[in-house]
Amino acid sequence: MKNNLFFMKIAYEQALLGLKKGEIPVGAVVVYKNEVISEAHNESIHKTDPTSHAEIEAIRKAALKIGNYRLINAKMYVTLEPCLMCCGALIHARFDKVIFSTQDKKSGAVVSNGNLLDANFVNHFVKFEQGPLQAESSGLLKEFFRNKRSKT
Repeated sequence: MKNNLFFMKIAYEQALLGLKKGEIPVGAVVVYKNEVISEAHNESIHKTDPTSHAEIEAIRKAALKIGNYRLINAKMYVTLEPCLMCCGALIHARFDKVIFSTQDKKSGAVVSNGNLLDANFVNHFVKFEQGPLQAESSGLLKEFFRNKRSKT
């Protein structure tokens, strides 16, 4: 059955792919009409591009796939609460909803800081909720940063 857990597992698999490449392990999936239309993980290090977050990469792929920069009625599943940049992209692409696994107390802009998706100055409101695999997604990130610190 295709539910939040089903789609978040795909996003989590993308996070694992990013981890194998040495990227911060965040994965994202765009769902349109209950079908996955794009999958991505962070690629900022590999591409030397600070905008190559999982969400941005997934949005770029989805827009190309449907031939429209507006992703009206689409949902995004992402393993980490989106940052300010990614929230802006979700708004501008007109996403219906974002479901994220774990909060990002430092940089998250959905519920942790700024509550951007609820701001009264935006021209489109994206619904949001915290979804499944919180412990797994958080654990993956903690492991990544623990290993990174131990190598320095």
